Amino acid sequence: MKEKKTRLDGLFNPRSAAVFGASDNPAKLGFYVMSSLNGCGFKGPVYPINPGQREVMGRSAYPDLEQIPGPVDLVVVCVPGRNLPDIIKQCSAKGVKGLVVISSGFGEIDDPSGAGLQTEITDLANRAGLPMVGPNTFGFVNAHLALNATFCPEFLQAEAPRAGFPGHVALVSQSGGVAGIVVNRAYQENVRLSKVIGLGNRCNLDFPDLLEYLDQDETTRVICLYIEGLDRPGRLLESARGRSKPVIAYKAGQWARSDQASKSHTGTMAGRHEIYQGLFRQLGFVAVNSCEELLDTAKALSLAAKPLGRAVAVLSAQAGPALAASDVLEAGGLTIPAFSGSTKKTIEELLPPLSLRSNPVDLAFAWYNLDLTQKIVEALVQDPGIGSIMFMAVYGSANIGVVKTVTPVLLDAARVKPVVTCLSAPFGLWDQDIAVLEQGGVPNYPTPERAALALANMVNYYC
Repeated sequence: MKEKKTRLDGLFNPRSAAVFGASDNPAKLGFYVMSSLNGCGFKGPVYPINPGQREVMGRSAYPDLEQIPGPVDLVVVCVPGRNLPDIIKQCSAKGVKGLVVISSGFGEIDDPSGAGLQTEITDLANRAGLPMVGPNTFGFVNAHLALNATFCPEFLQAEAPRAGFPGHVALVSQSGGVAGIVVNRAYQENVRLSKVIGLGNRCNLDFPDLLEYLDQDETTRVICLYIEGLDRPGRLLESARGRSKPVIAYKAGQWARSDQASKSHTGTMAGRHEIYQGLFRQLGFVAVNSCEELLDTAKALSLAAKPLGRAVAVLSAQAGPALAASDVLEAGGLTIPAFSGSTKKTIEELLPPLSLRSNPVDLAFAWYNLDLTQKIVEALVQDPGIGSIMFMAVYGSANIGVVKTVTPVLLDAARVKPVVTCLSAPFGLWDQDIAVLEQGGVPNYPTPERAALALANMVNYYC
């Protein structure tokens, strides 16, 4: 695996980049690739390659790779596919370390010529020892290097950093569209990303290669996969042996129509869904069923402490959210046990007469009492029979200060056990308080069901 990481380091951590098809024309894809590289804060030189221009976006342009005076680690291609064989030969001669082929018209089209061209460029890249992302890809982002090698400048902007970068969740996607949705939602959900990689047609880099690489990547804690189909699922099994990081897999293409769509999208049939689910279980992956669940689970795994068991304590300022969360937790195989021993005694002594003292705990008559809430949470932290804690509160005008009040208590608890919250308020009233919690390792979710499912997935991974 160390050899694999070394081979891909030059691709994902380049010191310089060049763009075939770079352009000042907004009607050209090369315009957006250059805008991405120019606007992301990347410190290395970026060389436009366009034989018809002397300058692109204020940078000297070159007719080909050979004319560039300095070394080039990364090449991004957005010219017609027929030029790829010659470009790969230029890359080999120049000592390029990695290639991103955004161009399409290869194995994904319903034409034998596309498949033939894909075979040709794959053979050339393999002989040159050149790792290649794509073709038919949106590219990749390495947030910790401030590198945006995509045609989406908004993914990473130096002048206006977005909440989603940089972080410790990596996404490897077979679809540029799904990757865009996940990145956009990550900004809004405060799921912080380390790398986003679009595999495209997977000529000589596939999920197993990226899984091995990211498992050794110091900036990545959790790996997310969006999969439409695999040519050799057995390779994934081989690459997953000995991995140390959680992997979350979202496999699309359960039905015949989506299977055919996968074929026309990336040139790969999706395959039988139940077989993939069995493979994921064998690999120890967390299998999810939506982009939302993918992000929610990644958030929990990247922020929260490891659970100490399958038993959950549920605390809520209102009864309804606790009921909804409990259904999802128990359906996910977690338990919500009755309290016993010193925990039971503490809760019975502390709560007012009308409060429910069982698990879930009803804080409706006690949420305003910091001392009471603190003692209950402390009792749950010390209880060896409780593996994690869920805390929920919905805004009402009388409880506007509840989140600020409980934040120190929840942050202290989160250093020992996972604490997941569902804190819901209109108009962003609690946004700053929630940000403090998440920075301290307490993930928050907008609904009790999402919070419970993320917690269940995390507990099932570890326990």
